[in-house]
Amino acid sequence: MRERGPSAWAVCAVVAAALLWSSSYAVTKQVLEDVGPLSIGAVRFTLAALILGVMVRLHRHRPDRPDAPQRRQLYLGGFLGITVYFVLENVGVDLSTASDASLIVATYPLMTMLLELVVFHTRMPLLRVAGVLLATVGAFLVVRNGAEVGGSARWAGDILLLFGGVAWAGYNVLTKRASYGQNAVSVTYYQTLAGAAGFLLASVLEAGDWRMPGVTASSLLVYLAVACSVGGFLLYNYGLRRMASSVAVNILNLVPVFGVIGAVVINGESIRLAQAAGGAIIIIGVVMGMIERGQGAGANPNPAAGRSPGTATARAERVPTTTGAAVPAPEGSIDGAR
Repeated sequence: MRERGPSAWAVCAVVAAALLWSSSYAVTKQVLEDVGPLSIGAVRFTLAALILGVMVRLHRHRPDRPDAPQRRQLYLGGFLGITVYFVLENVGVDLSTASDASLIVATYPLMTMLLELVVFHTRMPLLRVAGVLLATVGAFLVVRNGAEVGGSARWAGDILLLFGGVAWAGYNVLTKRASYGQNAVSVTYYQTLAGAAGFLLASVLEAGDWRMPGVTASSLLVYLAVACSVGGFLLYNYGLRRMASSVAVNILNLVPVFGVIGAVVINGESIRLAQAAGGAIIIIGVVMGMIERGQGAGANPNPAAGRSPGTATARAERVPTTTGAAVPAPEGSIDGAR
């Protein structure tokens, strides 16, 4: 049987999200000099929720409001993929380095693939499994080489970032289950509402350190909200609804490649030959992970409707008012990213 992968538009959307999210690690590292990690999330996602709320109101073909069970899943997904993930990521970036943060993201596809197997009982194409494993090996090669410098704080940050991957995997699976009949704007809006609420509550812990950020930090916060949160999550949810979640997250292995470049250019961090080799391995793994068998590629069953998310997407686009999106998804970091 002829092999094919996800549609070109879906792949381009997730790659674009990866490019935006990769820049957020280095940007967040800069903002952390003026603003606490929890406060960054509160400002970033509250602003993003306001922007998305306006977009939902102005959308000419709004889908029906999700029912109560669907909203609960979207809210839970937003809490995991935004609040929990970004708390772990922001604190992790604060303790570690921007390059480590972007490279550890490459372990997330493996976590998502395992969770997808448990929840959806899907058969994973051999090339996808091999691609995910190869990309993970490349990430470990780069992280191990980069972590030779730094103390216990850096390792603690790396561990927090790994736990963030568990939350991100949960976000991707919940988004696949709850996005039926909704467009990417609607899915992202409800998730961002929950994520912003969680961050607003968590940011109270930093109330004693609150101060007005400078012009540069304020501009970077706006960038995180508009480009990384609104733009990144819209693009990612668009692509996620049209492919298997493990495929989407595997494409996010490009975040390390883009992220290291950003860390070098923005933060002046150095890159070693082994890191470059790991980046090349990651790219090969991503390409392998996108190859799927001809029929039903990228489709995960929707438990509520018995149809694949891809079918729901096409129908929602034709009749959005009658049928009612990973990151981050990350996101879904993936910090500010993903």
